[in-house]
Amino acid sequence: MQHDGHRKRMKERFLHEEGFEHFAQHEILELLLYSTIARRDTNPIAHDLIKEYGNIAGVFEADPKKLLEIDGIGENSAFLLSLIPHLARAYNQAKWSRFIQLGTTELAGQYAINLFIGKNHEEFHMICVDSNRRVIHQSRLTKGTINEVPAYPRVIVEEVLRRKAQHVIFAHNHPGGSLLPSESDKLATNQLIAALEAINVNVIDHIIVSGNSYYSMADMGLL
Repeated sequence: MQHDGHRKRMKERFLHEEGFEHFAQHEILELLLYSTIARRDTNPIAHDLIKEYGNIAGVFEADPKKLLEIDGIGENSAFLLSLIPHLARAYNQAKWSRFIQLGTTELAGQYAINLFIGKNHEEFHMICVDSNRRVIHQSRLTKGTINEVPAYPRVIVEEVLRRKAQHVIFAHNHPGGSLLPSESDKLATNQLIAALEAINVNVIDHIIVSGNSYYSMADMGLL
């Protein structure tokens, strides 16, 4: 079939070029959809997805139920497309060794950015580190606004004690929003600092992430 020859050429091109550097965004989707659409030309489907969502990031972050409205996209294809940001996040987190040392703001910022790949809702995370600032453990404290966090200082203190952390870095995201901390962000951070000071644990930083950028409250003198 004509499609089979085209698919073979696309796959060989990917392997020869060692990635998507010279692929148009619709071509990336076209190739990806080969896995779930066996007997249909995926090129027009890929174009329709880009037209609807603007770019591949918009496609990957779209509601799977909305993706089903695109002609040619079934449940398996919608599931695959929605899976990509989560795979990217898992891949990036796996690259960061469990005992990586977050010795600089830049390293801590990049680590935090990886926590929120593909997240289109606000989350608040705590990164526990030892005296050498090696990551011991990281966990999501809440899904939602930072305003919810100060209600659970006992839970946070218990987690820090259980992990035997010497220091803590907080991180939360502003999906599609400003990097600047709100007054609520500042108030919640100060409440958490006070709770952890009672057990002699230092809050090194509170990092706010938006997209591929971060803001360090410590570097800006807010801690």
